[in-house]
Amino acid sequence: MNILVTGSSGHLGEALVRTLRNLGNQVTGLDIKPAPYTDIVGDIAIKSDVEKAAIGAEAIIHAATLHKPHVATHAKQDFIDTNVTGTLNLLEAASAINTKAFILTSTTSTFGDAMKNNPGEPAVWIDEDVVPKPKNIYGVTKLAAENLCELFHRNAKINCIILRTSRFFPEEDDKKERREAFSGDNLKVNEIFYRRADIADMVSAHLCALDRAAAIGFGKYIISGDTPFQKSDLVQLGTDAKSVIAQYYPEYPEIYARLNWQMFSSIDRVYCNQKAKRELLWSPKYTFGYILNRLEQGLPYQSELALEVGSKGYHDRTFSHGPYPVEE
Repeated sequence: MNILVTGSSGHLGEALVRTLRNLGNQVTGLDIKPAPYTDIVGDIAIKSDVEKAAIGAEAIIHAATLHKPHVATHAKQDFIDTNVTGTLNLLEAASAINTKAFILTSTTSTFGDAMKNNPGEPAVWIDEDVVPKPKNIYGVTKLAAENLCELFHRNAKINCIILRTSRFFPEEDDKKERREAFSGDNLKVNEIFYRRADIADMVSAHLCALDRAAAIGFGKYIISGDTPFQKSDLVQLGTDAKSVIAQYYPEYPEIYARLNWQMFSSIDRVYCNQKAKRELLWSPKYTFGYILNRLEQGLPYQSELALEVGSKGYHDRTFSHGPYPVEE
C-alpha cells in the first residue's frame, strides 16, 4: 500500500515509517524537520506542501502535531495552524485523491477536565462515552481536528479512524515531584496499566486502524495499555492503589523491591481500551504482567522498536527547570 505518514521525524512517526516499510509498504514520510525517515520536508499548514506529499497516497496516517509540551513555548495560533489547518489540508487532499483510509493520531488530552479529581477521590473511568472537556489549546485543537475528520467522513465519505492515544513518550515526566520521587523507568512501568502504552502497541493500533477503516467507516478509540481494573476498583484506587494492584499482580512487590522501585499510592484515572480491542481487533502486547515477566528475566521493559527509535525530545533547546516548561 502507498501510505503517507506525517510527523515522520518524530517519535511515533518514525516508528510508523520503520514498521510499515518493513511490512513491504511504499511509505512517504512528511515532516517540517529533516530526518532519516522523512522523504519530504514540508509544512502541513501549507496546502501545496500537503498536495505534493499526498500524490498517490492510498492511505494517510496523520501523526504530526504540536503537543502539550509546546503549550508554553508556542503561540496559540501555531497550534491552530498545525493541528487544525494542517488536518484540514490533509483531509482535503485525501478527498481529492479518493484516499481509502485516513488515520488521525489524537490524544487522551482531549478529555482534559473531564478527568479532573482531587486527592483521595475515586479514580475516573475514561472510555469513549466520556465527553471531552479540553483544558488547553492543545486539547482544543486536537478535538477540532477530530471534528474535521467526522465532517469529511459525512460529506466526502472518507474512512476516518481517530486514535486517542495515551502516553507513550520516552522523555522525562513533566512534573518535578514525580521525577524526584521515581526513576524514569519506574514511572513509565507504573503507568502502563492505566495511562500509557509501549510505542510498539501504538504502532500496531495504527495498523489495525488501517485494516479496519473501510469496514468501520468512522470511529473514535482510546489507545492505551490493558488495564486489569474494574469500575468497582475506582474508589480504592484513589486512596490505596498499591493494595488493588497487588490483588491483580501479587508478584509485583517482590520484583519492585529487587529493583528498588515504588508503586504509586493512588491513581487518578483509568483509560479503558475495550472498544478498540473489540472493533479494531487490536491487542496490546506490552501489558503490566508481560513487563513484570521481562523485568524478572532481566530484560528491558520496552519493545525493541521503542529502543531503536529512542527519545526525540520536544524542543531544540534545553530548560533549566525541567525537560520542558509546563502550562496547564
